[in-house]
Amino acid sequence: MFKRRHILGVATAALTAASLTLGGAMPAAAQNKEVVYLTPGLDLPFWRYLSKGVEKVATAEGYGFQALDSHNDAQQQLQNAQDAIARGVAGIVLSPTDSSTAPSVLSLAEKAGIPVVIADIGTNSGTYVSFIISDNYEGAHGTGEALAAAMKERGWEDGSVGIVAISQARLNGQARTKGFKDAMTEAGVAKEAGLQQMQSYTADETFRFTQDMLTANPDMRGIFVQTDQPAIGALRAIKAARRQGEVLVAAFDGIPEFVPMLQSGEIVASGMQQPHLMGEESAKALFAHLNGETPEKEILVPIVVVTDQNIEEMLPTITETVFAGELGDS
Repeated sequence: MFKRRHILGVATAALTAASLTLGGAMPAAAQNKEVVYLTPGLDLPFWRYLSKGVEKVATAEGYGFQALDSHNDAQQQLQNAQDAIARGVAGIVLSPTDSSTAPSVLSLAEKAGIPVVIADIGTNSGTYVSFIISDNYEGAHGTGEALAAAMKERGWEDGSVGIVAISQARLNGQARTKGFKDAMTEAGVAKEAGLQQMQSYTADETFRFTQDMLTANPDMRGIFVQTDQPAIGALRAIKAARRQGEVLVAAFDGIPEFVPMLQSGEIVASGMQQPHLMGEESAKALFAHLNGETPEKEILVPIVVVTDQNIEEMLPTITETVFAGELGDS
């Protein structure tokens, strides 16, 4: 069903976390029937939905499951990896805090003989079984096209557009920024109101970023927030500045609160990754490896661009693949 492509193996990186190297790796025969998911932060719904996808497959395979929260901290991520390896887990699904910190975790796991599947974000180097990734460029490009069309419909193509980005040290962050910028340039809406990078990934942080952009750019007519919950902060800032109806918001990923906001036009578009589906694909690749098979080196999961125009049509699909069946009455 999914488009797949093979990427070349990367060169082995030097172990950057030598101080955390385990005193003797646990042999494969001692591994227990448990899968661990190392996640940047379960406070973001995206990672929680992805975790549920991994758990669903692990449980069906008769394995135990645990998600370990790294709280967006590379050292905590390493500690979580060390703890999982010390327990002799059968395998690890890793969503790195960023692409530059992933190699140290991969080195620890490789030394212990524990397979790792990477779910989203990516790595600069290291050995892993498979990489499950959304088409971030195309998803952001489609979101940019939808925002540009909405601006043009209102005669606002001469206005500026701001970006609140996820870390640009992440490969997926770089792809989202490029995809969005390319779409805006192609549409002739190329004036930028600045780019701010998230650090805490909270609505309050994006509220401050958006306030600053609105103050510095009176002609600002659009903003692209590159992940879900922080987009709520952008909407709050626009309301606080009494600019409702004057600045269009495009988002990425999805939370239940987005559904009524898309239905009302408060958000004009969101490029929604399908995290629950990504979690399932990550676990399936890991178990294929554990069963002696060779999964694809890269598995590409499509992003669906949900807009104020197609939300009703897309609702049944995103309820399961995006929201892990938790949409409820939102």
